[in-house]
Amino acid sequence: MMDSEDLNAPDLGEEVAAKERSATVDLETDTSLLVDISDALSEQEKVKFTVHTKTTLKVFKKTDFTTVRDHAEFLWLHDRFVEDEEYAGIIIPPAPPKPDFDEPRHKLAKLREGEETMTKEEYTKMKQELEAEYLATFKKTVAMHEVFLQRLAAHPVLRTDRNYQVFLEFDGDLSVRSKNTKEKLGSLFKGFSKSIDESLVLKSYKDVDSWFEAEKKFLDEYHAKVRDATKAGDKVTKAHKRLADSYIGVSAYVSLLSVGKDDPLAGLYRKTGDSYEKIRKLEGRVTSDEDLKLSDLLRYYERDSQACLDLLYRRMRSLANYEAANKKLETAKVKNKGVSEAETSQQTCSTKFEKLSDTGKQELLSFKERRVAAYKKNLVELSELQIKHAKSQVAVLRSTLAAIKEL
Repeated sequence: MMDSEDLNAPDLGEEVAAKERSATVDLETDTSLLVDISDALSEQEKVKFTVHTKTTLKVFKKTDFTTVRDHAEFLWLHDRFVEDEEYAGIIIPPAPPKPDFDEPRHKLAKLREGEETMTKEEYTKMKQELEAEYLATFKKTVAMHEVFLQRLAAHPVLRTDRNYQVFLEFDGDLSVRSKNTKEKLGSLFKGFSKSIDESLVLKSYKDVDSWFEAEKKFLDEYHAKVRDATKAGDKVTKAHKRLADSYIGVSAYVSLLSVGKDDPLAGLYRKTGDSYEKIRKLEGRVTSDEDLKLSDLLRYYERDSQACLDLLYRRMRSLANYEAANKKLETAKVKNKGVSEAETSQQTCSTKFEKLSDTGKQELLSFKERRVAAYKKNLVELSELQIKHAKSQVAVLRSTLAAIKEL
């Protein structure tokens, strides 16, 4: 993976280079198909992602190539997997969220409105913070799109999908457009229909496998708790961000007190202002680390666990189809009419259900391993970073106290 992407952020007034992007999800290493997003460019309301592929698989014409894709094309690819019955027993990686830079842009607009009430130094620092926030949002957007492609590349079945190959290799526009109002309403009603059908299926049919029944109970509870934890994590991150921002004003105004040349406390004010600025930067790093290592991780697994629940729903729908086919076969035998067709339909439903169950069990076991490994890695790294930043803050305070004593 390359270490940087270009960001054209016209609303923030400058181009910013993003470095050291970290994925929120660990993936198994397989060098036969490596996919990453080497560059990304923000163009008003769209983000263009440069997808870089290196492969030794014979299905591709080249071994090293790139294509440029936008968010709509990522959604198109995700929908192709979800709508294909061949993948009903597979956990389809969640689609990356839509790029959303409205919040940092709104904050910048408010900052410009209040520019006259701030010192030049305070305004500059606040603007730098908003640019850093925009960049962090941009980096997360790129990371989520990249993880989606890498999850597909790491899967032994999904990686061979023809649509995925076209997405990676076809050097041109896929002619994918955003949904119009009618199509959005259709998708909305389709979602309602799915929810109603899921509710009816779960109430009407009892799972014949105790393992899947236990897994459904666990995932329902897990998904709800991860959703609540994500909200709590976001509150903590925002609180740290507000604290870091508050240091900007404190540092600026304390430093202003040192302007008087004849003030015997000028050195004290200057040193204290510098210390607040150092602590602000450290607090900002704490915020970024918590957002990346905790909040983003929770947010991803909230969506990934929903993908698991969708798999379980598809399995129960398959079971419902199988039992319905059994009833039709019994009716056909009683009437002695259409028995052959009913037997064929029953056998097809039986085969689909058994295949879906076998594949689904392996997928859910894999999800557990991946989930545990990701949480362990991120939480250990977050703890280490928090200890590091806490030590740095203590060092700044000790240094400040020592300097004040000398004054």
